Amino acid sequence: MSTLWADLGPRLWPAFWLTIQLTIYSAIGSMILGTILTAMRVSPVGILRGIATFYINTVRNTPLTLIIIFCSFGLYQNLGLELADRSSSTFLVDNNFRLAVLGFVVYTSAFVSESLRSGINTVHFGQAEAARSLGLTFSQTFGSIIFPQAVRAAIVPLGNTLIALTKNTTIASAIGVAEASLLMKSTIEIHANMLFVVFGIFALGFMILTLPTGLALGRLSNQMAVRK
Repeated sequence: MSTLWADLGPRLWPAFWLTIQLTIYSAIGSMILGTILTAMRVSPVGILRGIATFYINTVRNTPLTLIIIFCSFGLYQNLGLELADRSSSTFLVDNNFRLAVLGFVVYTSAFVSESLRSGINTVHFGQAEAARSLGLTFSQTFGSIIFPQAVRAAIVPLGNTLIALTKNTTIASAIGVAEASLLMKSTIEIHANMLFVVFGIFALGFMILTLPTGLALGRLSNQMAVRK
């Protein structure tokens, strides 16, 4: 056990810190893109609704692993997309990290959009009608009236999406991002006789990341719930 901890201990926090960074950056990007998709989905312009619907349905039915691998092999290796400075000594590490974030944003934004749309469905249609009768444009109605209420109603599903994103970051190991699951795999290869101990350590780490998130967002949902 001491040998395992001596090997694993110094690398445990950096690996989980990378997992946290993947989650934070991906969550911010997914919220931005998901909001845009939601606005397109409820837009009065038919072509925008069609594009958003096609995107969401396609991405939601595509395996996340396939999207992450495509970002690395398709966008970077075949199309030459570089998201880091090639002259940097950490180019490959930085580029793989950002490609992973891009893949998570592309994938998770579809679920964010559906969560927000479920929140929009709780907003009474008469409010949009009243806004139009006052001469407000679609952008003004969506940004000032509909969207704020939708977010309040969608906190729980958005929280579930965030928790799923945290767990999905393990797939970044498929393109060599040194987050927690990649460290777990390499540790198991070296300490195969302590498989269950290693698994328990990393399972506990992910529980520490996800359980407080779920509890905090559940409490926030109760505080911000729209009173009927």
